Amino acid sequence: SPPHFSLELLQTERAYVTRLHLLDQVFCARLTEEAGKGMFPVEVVKGIFSNVGSIYTFHSQFLLPDLETRMSQWASTPRIGDILAQLAPFLRMYAEYVKNFDSAMDLLKQWTERSAQFNTIIQDIQSQEVCGNLTLQHHMLEPVQRVPRYEMLLKDYLKKLPEDDPDCSQAKKSLNIISMAATHSNMAIRKMENLKKLMEIYEMLGGEEDIVNPSNELIKEGQILKLAARNTSSMERYLFLFNNMLLYCVPKFSLVGQRFTVRTRVCVEGMKVLETSNEDYPHTFQVSGKERTLELQASSEQDKEDWIKVSVLFRGNLHLRHFPYLCSCVFQKEELGKRAPRWIRDNEVTMCMKCKEPFNPLTRRRHHCRACGYVVCYKCSDYKASLRYDGNKLNKVCKDCYFILTGRADAEEPVSGKKRGILEIEAAQVSGNSFLCGFLQYSTDRTKPCQRVWCVIPQHDALVLYLYGAPQDVKAQCTIPLLGYQVEDVQRSVDHPPTSFRLCQSKSVHCFTADTEEVKLRWLKVIHKAVIGEMPECQTLSKQDVRVEQRMSVAGGGSEDETIEDR
Repeated sequence: SPPHFSLELLQTERAYVTRLHLLDQVFCARLTEEAGKGMFPVEVVKGIFSNVGSIYTFHSQFLLPDLETRMSQWASTPRIGDILAQLAPFLRMYAEYVKNFDSAMDLLKQWTERSAQFNTIIQDIQSQEVCGNLTLQHHMLEPVQRVPRYEMLLKDYLKKLPEDDPDCSQAKKSLNIISMAATHSNMAIRKMENLKKLMEIYEMLGGEEDIVNPSNELIKEGQILKLAARNTSSMERYLFLFNNMLLYCVPKFSLVGQRFTVRTRVCVEGMKVLETSNEDYPHTFQVSGKERTLELQASSEQDKEDWIKVSVLFRGNLHLRHFPYLCSCVFQKEELGKRAPRWIRDNEVTMCMKCKEPFNPLTRRRHHCRACGYVVCYKCSDYKASLRYDGNKLNKVCKDCYFILTGRADAEEPVSGKKRGILEIEAAQVSGNSFLCGFLQYSTDRTKPCQRVWCVIPQHDALVLYLYGAPQDVKAQCTIPLLGYQVEDVQRSVDHPPTSFRLCQSKSVHCFTADTEEVKLRWLKVIHKAVIGEMPECQTLSKQDVRVEQRMSVAGGGSEDETIEDR
């Protein structure tokens, strides 16, 4: 008896010819007849069904009869590769059908909506038992799926066929021809599946977003958490990443499946992806587009890597890894106001980033410049300018950005000849080019409580330790010239944990405590070199150290920024 492959090929071919008969002799014939009465253009019917008539003729009059004859003569002729090798070249006619498939779907959708008579005929046929409760679109997909099915069956047949079998060479020959035809069909199948998915998303978004377009391709979707810019709270959101845009959505209550409202549409062109780290909120990354900057939290490290990986595949996107807090959000002048900035968080600064006055909860509270993202006081943010990324609406900006955006003056030019003091160096600027930086507990007197400070040994000034109140402060609290100091590795005691060390010179004593012993050893390695005037080596913190370094406890200074929902 014929092998399983041959029997399955014959059975599926019979079912397939029945579907082709339905397409050509029922749907196409009925619509062509009505088109002849002037109900709608006959060119529409030809455009939808393409060369399905030729495909039906080939399978019903040649391939199927030959297969049935061979199955009945299997005892004397136990092979099938010769039939497929002889007829496989005719499968190239599928190229025309597959190439026309997208256009056929568009025409079908268009005329179903435009013509009541057209729609009535299709609905009438679809209600018949022969259609099996399936739509015309579903049946039209079968010719696209058929060639890949031949390829799959033939590959399975060859796996079980001995190399010395007489049918082997003919079967391999037919497989090569069929595989080429299958490539085109697989592409059409993916396009059809993509359009189907676009329709589903279109319904999820309430039919308000124009996304059902063959040029749009869904790359990735999924739930995400949005970290608020004003604080570290998180909000549930949903992302749809396409080949040309990112839709940032808010879930809506619905009794009929998932529904979303699009909050922001970010163009993929020019979009930047920034990998971040956060102890309280792991698996974070930042997406920066011209329209919006979003700080997001994935459900897992793998999910984060997946989002970053697919995001950087399009239009040369920029993927950066950075140590948190070291990113100075200085915009190039030509980019200012055109791209939404990343907001510096309230707890990343202790002073106004413009006038350098310290914040306090009552008289000097925090505000954000909508152009550069800096945290500034009320005096330095008492300006408004139109921002292109926000539709040229007036937004609160700092003094420097106001002058740049309005063209009234160059904010970088000094007002007077006054030079910057040694402490007036931005923490983010020196941290990005440092031998070592991070948080340490600091005190000059063991009787006084320790203060958590951001410490930096910059590469341009390797013999000086800079102490800042926070990682984005624009002015250091103090500096310690390390040359000549004695370094004491404090042993475990009641007064000092094992992660403590001291810098001593005459009557000057500076006490430090690291979060872990490993972090302490890194600091000691650098400082031991600096105190004797030698150039230290750059120290790279491990991932665990990085997470520890991020624990911030900056106090004071409330915020008076007006509420911007989901900023």
